[in-house]
Parts: sequence; C-alpha cells; structure tokens
Amino acid sequence: MKIQFNTDNNITGKESLEAYVSEKINAGLKQFADKVTRIEVHLSDVNAHKSGGEDIQCKIETRLQGVQPITVTAKDTSKDKAVSEAISKAKSALSKVVGKMQDHH
Repeated sequence: MKIQFNTDNNITGKESLEAYVSEKINAGLKQFADKVTRIEVHLSDVNAHKSGGEDIQCKIETRLQGVQPITVTAKDTSKDKAVSEAISKAKSALSKVVGKMQDHH
C-alpha cells in the first residue's frame, strides 16, 4: 500500500507528520492492504492564518484496482482529529466497496 502525503504551505513539520499519518493509515486500513494500490493524503489548513472553527482538513483518496478512487474528507480543529476521522471514513467507505466487489465474485 503506497501512501503519498501532501500538505499545503500552512502545515508545518511535514517529515514527522508524514511518518505519523502513514503509521496511522497503515494501522487503520491494514485489512485492505492487499486490495489498495495507492493512498493519497492531503492535509491543509483551510482558514490559514485566521483562527477558530474546524480549519484543518484531511482528504484521503484511496485507489483500488478496477474501481474509481474513493475520496473522503474530514475537518477538525487539530491535525490528529482530522486524520483520525478521515481514516475512519475511509475504512467505512472501503468496507462497503470491497463488500460489493466480493458479492459480485
């Protein structure tokens, strides 16, 4: 499962953050590792330098062989919460798609 990690210019600590997010994704989506070809993670600060609200956005695009990419988005006040929520949404979406794929075979 190849993970590509992207951030906008307002997110700091890219190297350590990338390792942390990759570890969380590998742990959270490990049951799909044999079906997923690539995962793209986009972490951004939507409001940039303005304060308040859920301004950290985590978008996870999961690519499975033979189907359209599955994209989920989560917003929260912290990077950790946004990433965790996006992984949870990706897990749910993948469960549905993989279940349908298995029903067809």
